[in-house]
Amino acid sequence: MPAHEPSAHQSVAPDAQTSADRADAAAQVLEKINALLPEIEQRAQQTEDLRQIPDETVSSLDDAGFFKLLQPSQWGGYEADPVTFYEAVRRIGSACGSTGWVSGIIGVHNWHLALFDQQAQEDVWGSDPSVRISSSYAPMGAGQVVDGGYVVNGSWAWSSGSGIADWVFVGGPVIKDGKPVDFVSFLIPREDYNIKDVWNVVGLRGTGSNTIEVKDVFVPRHRMLSYRTMGMGQAPGLERNTAPVYKMPWGTIHPSTISTPIVGMAYGAYAAHVEHQGKRVRAAYAGEKAKDDPFAKVRIAGAASDIDAAWRQLSGNLADEYNYILRGEEVPMELRLAARRDQVRATGRAIASIDTLFENSGAHALENGTPIQRFWRDAHAGRVHAANDPERAYVAFGNGEFGIPVGDTMV
Repeated sequence: MPAHEPSAHQSVAPDAQTSADRADAAAQVLEKINALLPEIEQRAQQTEDLRQIPDETVSSLDDAGFFKLLQPSQWGGYEADPVTFYEAVRRIGSACGSTGWVSGIIGVHNWHLALFDQQAQEDVWGSDPSVRISSSYAPMGAGQVVDGGYVVNGSWAWSSGSGIADWVFVGGPVIKDGKPVDFVSFLIPREDYNIKDVWNVVGLRGTGSNTIEVKDVFVPRHRMLSYRTMGMGQAPGLERNTAPVYKMPWGTIHPSTISTPIVGMAYGAYAAHVEHQGKRVRAAYAGEKAKDDPFAKVRIAGAASDIDAAWRQLSGNLADEYNYILRGEEVPMELRLAARRDQVRATGRAIASIDTLFENSGAHALENGTPIQRFWRDAHAGRVHAANDPERAYVAFGNGEFGIPVGDTMV
């Protein structure tokens, strides 16, 4: 445990750790994640059967400090650089797709809350900095302006990790005088919403992505954050949380959270395939060992290259954007568009690689409980997320190249 690590219920002053201390603590998180991977992999089927992340896994990730990676230092967090955070998510996803998906989403919410008003952070973390938040950002409800805040109503589907969270972000318009005047995230405590258990699906079964129901809930003004304000770099949380990571563009942070676990799944599927092929004997080909099949070697070489390319571009763009911020410069729109382009490309490459590996693993790969078929189902389930829509990202990039207004808010 790092020398200056806070207790579970202790708010830490910003100067309690140096940036070097926090960077060292974040590096130790990656080492601890590596040690956890065998147990996360062992629980993959249990996670799927439970339809949510087991309590033991959540506790292990907590103990490893994973959820502190993007949390502000004033709440005992490490304010880690984004590549460190996503590297942790990628590794977790390589052991269990559902666990990687939920850990990334829940983990990045600490980054989002850091941009909210200080009072909102106090509301959530004031008595317990380990409290977790789920989300459903799609506009499936709205908030009506009233004195002091908003009255929120709606039914938000696909809130991953909702069963292990005590708060939720829900997205939607602010309605004033019958008209939408802003698009925002509302922050709502667990006692003010209902979770409807509807998550019975073919892939990412362990994410517990159930529906959040909100009826006539008052949300005070400080628990609302405008995407326009955030996009302009004027989020109120930046006054106190000044670490460079909080200046990263939402249009890179959010989509990367969706692609990274899928790339992790590709690494996991690749490892499972190579292990399986190394032992496989092909009865249809007179007992030929699969590892002696030259075509099998060609396929794994192509898959390995595409998976590595997916991660190198995804992580490289994150690093390039972060370096601009470290230099005190604005992240160029050209880089943001390229990052969005490569993010959807990473998803596509990862899934295509998993498809190749799955299709060439033989009939045994179809058996329930095998990792290859689980990664295959989980990756395709993750593909349907709106952030993985390639055409919209490519059109935005093309518009940028031709000097046409981009018009995509996820950049």
